[in-house]
Amino acid sequence: MFFASDNSGPAHPAILDAMTRANDGYAMPYGADPIMDEVRAAIREIFEAPEAAVYLVATGTAANSLALATLCQPFETVFCSPVAHIHEDECNAPEFFTGGAKLTLVGDGDRMSAAALRRAIEAEETRGVHGPQRGPVSITQVTERGTVYGREEIAGLCEVAHGYGLPVHLDGARFANALETLGCSPAEMTWKAGVDVVSFGGTKNGCVGVEAVILFDPAKAREFELRRKRGAHLFSKHRYLSAQMQAYLADDLWRENAARANRNCARLAEGLRAIDGVTFQHDPQANMIFCAFPRAAHLRLHAAGALYYVWSGNLEGDDPEEMLGARLVCDWSIATQEIDRFIDLVRG
Repeated sequence: MFFASDNSGPAHPAILDAMTRANDGYAMPYGADPIMDEVRAAIREIFEAPEAAVYLVATGTAANSLALATLCQPFETVFCSPVAHIHEDECNAPEFFTGGAKLTLVGDGDRMSAAALRRAIEAEETRGVHGPQRGPVSITQVTERGTVYGREEIAGLCEVAHGYGLPVHLDGARFANALETLGCSPAEMTWKAGVDVVSFGGTKNGCVGVEAVILFDPAKAREFELRRKRGAHLFSKHRYLSAQMQAYLADDLWRENAARANRNCARLAEGLRAIDGVTFQHDPQANMIFCAFPRAAHLRLHAAGALYYVWSGNLEGDDPEEMLGARLVCDWSIATQEIDRFIDLVRG
């Protein structure tokens, strides 16, 4: 019963098999391997972007930080939500890789609105050289609270950003989960809505460790290459990144894994909704649940060994009915029996 995070689950066997096949013989380093040529072509086809520049790195933090550094000057600010991964979970890596650009938090929730973004942008560049200059907008899709921006919401944010001449980055660590929720094409969720650069995640969706950075404007490609090398994220034995991404894209494995994770989450949510005393912050939209249930249920879970989820509050309190929060994340691999067992333990 492991619901801590989708990056805690196993790699898909097809990914491991691909890495083993790539281990045969010799291949040119630093992304010059022939597998990378196939990956680049496949991503361009999937995104309907034949001119896009495509690069691989091993971590989401590297993908986000290098992408933003390519879009942002050190005297600028990045606009993002208060719970964006680049703000809460990357140890100031975006600030480090951009050479000191700050983050400006927009709104008070996980999804920025176009109106709030406009207000935040207008509030900057009001102090001449004394204040931060306007920089890129970063959208997280799926958000860190498990919700999904609709295509119209993304387009609205991009319209505002582009109206001020600002580029838009999409942090897609859970890109495939969001796509399955929206039922649209990758192009429709990105460049057709106005997104300029995408961090296309694989690690949370069945890969060992690989993320793609897709720049729809190839004019930025050379700068990204230099920043990736200078930032120590250009792999020498790059073929093992390439092999992961190749297998991830083959036969739509990336979409199949995400669909399974979303279905697992829907099953878990349905079971929890049927239990008196369980409340939800909002309807789960992808593969993450934010809910609350009584301390007694948490204690039953822990006694049964279901320790691997994120909870908030003091488990040692006196009131068994006090509501404590829980974050539950489903990946592609979790068995339905484990989901049902978790539900049974919450029910008591």
